Amino acid sequence: MSYETAKAAFAEWGVDTEAALDRMKTIPISMHCWQGDDVVGFEQKTGASGGGIQATGNHPGRARTPDELRADLEFAYSMIPGKHRLNLHAMYLDTDANPDRDEIEFQHFAPWVDWAKDQGIGLDFNPTFFAHAKADDNLTLSHPDEGIRDFWIEHGKRSRDIAAQMGAALGSACVNNIWVPDGYKDTPIDRMSARARLEASLDAMLAPAQDKAQMLDAVESKLFGIGVEACTVGSHEFYMGYAIRKGTLLCLDMGHFHPTENVADKLSSVALSLDEILLHVSRPMRWDSDHVILLNDDTLQMAQELVSADLLGRTHIGLDFFDATISRTAAWVIGTRNMQKALLRALLMPLDTLKSAEGTLDFTTRMAVTEEFKDMPFGSIWDEFSARENVPNGRTLLNELNRYQDKVSGRA
Repeated sequence: MSYETAKAAFAEWGVDTEAALDRMKTIPISMHCWQGDDVVGFEQKTGASGGGIQATGNHPGRARTPDELRADLEFAYSMIPGKHRLNLHAMYLDTDANPDRDEIEFQHFAPWVDWAKDQGIGLDFNPTFFAHAKADDNLTLSHPDEGIRDFWIEHGKRSRDIAAQMGAALGSACVNNIWVPDGYKDTPIDRMSARARLEASLDAMLAPAQDKAQMLDAVESKLFGIGVEACTVGSHEFYMGYAIRKGTLLCLDMGHFHPTENVADKLSSVALSLDEILLHVSRPMRWDSDHVILLNDDTLQMAQELVSADLLGRTHIGLDFFDATISRTAAWVIGTRNMQKALLRALLMPLDTLKSAEGTLDFTTRMAVTEEFKDMPFGSIWDEFSARENVPNGRTLLNELNRYQDKVSGRA
């Protein structure tokens, strides 16, 4: 169906497709660097991998250097409509030096900032509290050993400084997201002490003031992880209370809750108590397995809630998955485009009609319209958006993904 025909079909329901396309161009998605190299990073070290992070698969083409990762990212961005962001972990420093986590400085990430300037994109950041000898107990900021806690507090402080300098250099606030793997494999006796230590460590880490125009703090919960199945110190309830009391962003990761929980449903609840939200869009399969997101009900519901609740201006959208069984660059492209497709579908819903029906308890109209809209020509609007942004679709997209994969498959 042509765009003009699809445009007319939506107009019959009072939906302005041009307004939707204009809005889409203003929604950046923070694409995560760790999909490109299986969460390995570029630290010059060997050894421990504490924290329960695991990418599965051995598909050829993993990025081995910062330059390779940046080249892969550039290709992925060229296949995705619009201008977006990069979410960088502290373990992805680009330097000939070999600082430990409590010694990192902005200079160790300067090449990433220069690259981001050239690409015209923003950066987000994350301290890395895993894959380190001092995380092997699966305890970091809540560790009983004060020395280990102090090490990680210093790492967090330095990460915040780096994020703030990134935001200042790029003229766009850098979201610095704090996730720690802390927890216990078996049932603990004293959860309270562990959580009190975590809170005190966070307070110390976040104490130095930073300009919110340059850096925004976020805290991220998790239900459980490998090796911490019985208790996660930083639970959803812990961090929700902390974010509300301390004024940080709360990160909702779709893979960090019970499999039957609807994370989209949480947005409007936490938005009543928080100024801003960080969202990690992922696809758990039986656990936090971080599969590439599909255009499925969970993704569609998340996008619809963001639009319907008018939260796009208050939510920082990022992705979090890592799959080494398929082309890593294709995973970025497919996942990011699916998030965009979900947002476009949400922007093309006749929300005024639906909200009016719901407000008068006319649930028949709500259901009828919602179901009829499943057959609307969303694909034609997406094709128009892609064409205007000069990115391919369909067979041409597949050919480009395969061509690039062939190019990088020779990496050892």
